[in-house]
Amino acid sequence: MWRVWLLFDPRRVLVGLFAFLFVLALLIHFILLSTARFNWIEGPTAAAPKAAMAAPASAFMLPSPTADVAKA
Repeated sequence: MWRVWLLFDPRRVLVGLFAFLFVLALLIHFILLSTARFNWIEGPTAAAPKAAMAAPASAFMLPSPTADVAKA
């Protein structure tokens, strides 16, 4: 194992490793901040009640084209 460190400068390897881990940690934290569940700065967003958001099902129902054919 000691021969590996003869090929690579330990200071450069450690600086590169710490820089990579720092960037990875920032990336993970920003991904978590973009979600509603894990956003610790703004807090969880309160969702509107589903009854207020959803329109009645009859508003979206259209008569089936095959219903007219079946009656004829």
